[in-house]
Amino acid sequence: MIRIPPKGSPDRDRLIEEHKACIESMKGVAGCSILRCATPGDTTEISGGIHEDFQLNRVLLRMRAQPAKGKLVVVCTKIEKEWRIARCSGIRGVPPEFVSDKVYDNEQDPQHDIFLMRLDEFPETDGFPEHFHQGWKRRDDNWAAS
Repeated sequence: MIRIPPKGSPDRDRLIEEHKACIESMKGVAGCSILRCATPGDTTEISGGIHEDFQLNRVLLRMRAQPAKGKLVVVCTKIEKEWRIARCSGIRGVPPEFVSDKVYDNEQDPQHDIFLMRLDEFPETDGFPEHFHQGWKRRDDNWAAS
């Protein structure tokens, strides 16, 4: 199991730097992929990121695999002009709530801020077998019981 690096560790700093470099190189590209472009905004030649950094790949997979309740997402508030970070309620039909008043002028910067927020939220031992639960059998996920 790959641990989430603790605050202040060289591994954590390296993950943050690699994530930021990937985000910066993908500006101008629709969506969010954690890869490095040879030329910023041009995805014809990509390297680095989740293809070459196994630990970053595993940490991102763990973050993305979390249930919807409490998950941080990017919300476009003005088409192609403004984005904000919100937290999902986990209940169908209940809209996400914004976490701050900060407004972004591109789609990539809030992704990096979400990465930093999630790193702080996750315990170092997250993802160990003792944290596993059989999601569909829990019945606390607000889905109608059949």
